[in-house]
Amino acid sequence: MDIRLKWYYRLGFLLLLFIVIFVFLRLQELWLPILKVIFAVLIPFIIAAFISYLLHPIVEKLNNSGLHKGIAVFGIYILFFGGLGLALYKGIPAFIHQLEDLSENAPQFANQYRGWIEIIQEKTSSWPEGIQARIDEGILAIESALDNMLSKSVNILINIFNYSIIIALIPFISFYMIKDYDLMKRTVWYLTPRKWRQEGILFLRDIDKSLGGYIRGQIIVCVAIGGISSLLFWLVGMKYPLLLGLIIGLTNVIPYFGAFVGAIPAVIIAFAISIKMVIISVIIVFVLQFIEGNILSPLIVGKSLDMHPLVIMFALLAGGEAGGVIGLIIAVPVLAVIKVSLVHARSHFIKGPNSKFSRS
Repeated sequence: MDIRLKWYYRLGFLLLLFIVIFVFLRLQELWLPILKVIFAVLIPFIIAAFISYLLHPIVEKLNNSGLHKGIAVFGIYILFFGGLGLALYKGIPAFIHQLEDLSENAPQFANQYRGWIEIIQEKTSSWPEGIQARIDEGILAIESALDNMLSKSVNILINIFNYSIIIALIPFISFYMIKDYDLMKRTVWYLTPRKWRQEGILFLRDIDKSLGGYIRGQIIVCVAIGGISSLLFWLVGMKYPLLLGLIIGLTNVIPYFGAFVGAIPAVIIAFAISIKMVIISVIIVFVLQFIEGNILSPLIVGKSLDMHPLVIMFALLAGGEAGGVIGLIIAVPVLAVIKVSLVHARSHFIKGPNSKFSRS
């Protein structure tokens, strides 16, 4: 009877949980605007916390070498945000100019691509209907992607300018977070229940060891690859080198496939110039992949993740299927957190029975 009652209680709890979730989702018109406001307020704090996490080890190293912490914080702060501000000040006008030039030449590119599409359709008109339908679907998908690319880029720039005031707060929030990093750690320590403190410290330490070096290294590699690709495209006379370098640098955060994903816009634009430029662009992409895979990543990122490439590829496929490009970007960090969580859960469950056995 007791077992039946337990199952009835569990089924009742699950039913009640589903009802609460259903009602919660039905009332999203009430809570969704509030959630958006909260998220908008938290965005600068989340970005500032991420920047502080990246810069804090450098501050600690300078402080441990004998430099006063306040001077170390101020110096790193000025170097990081000063360099970032200078790059944005010099880069944004050139980026906007290249984007405007691309939008002005878009009709010319579109006409050229439509001519090629007509040739492809003529050459494949005698193929079986199923294959022809697939080719037509692919052509329509490419046309739609080209039409949406510019509008999305413009919308991103507009959103950046709309949130300029919020973005301007990030350096100030980051400064106080870096300055009071130890105080925030102590606050979290005291707010955490006593029984979870020791395990929590070990868990966060292992996540930082596995993930921190990877994230910092990947950012340096992405900046380097973006700069090198812009320089190479500029040297060979490719149009929009800064824009293409930015895309390749951002997509390079995706392991193994990032350089090739970022190279798609370069190849598309190169097709509108000449076949020679297409070949040069492909060579540049393979050179970048060689530099990233054999020089930069082993030297800067190293083996911080300590995971087999097949596991990383599986995570990338799962992330891409679940969340598209965003899923590809966050797949490896999420995998690293899951790996550390499983290791700690295993050690926790193994330790539990042993401790009981030893006491008995």
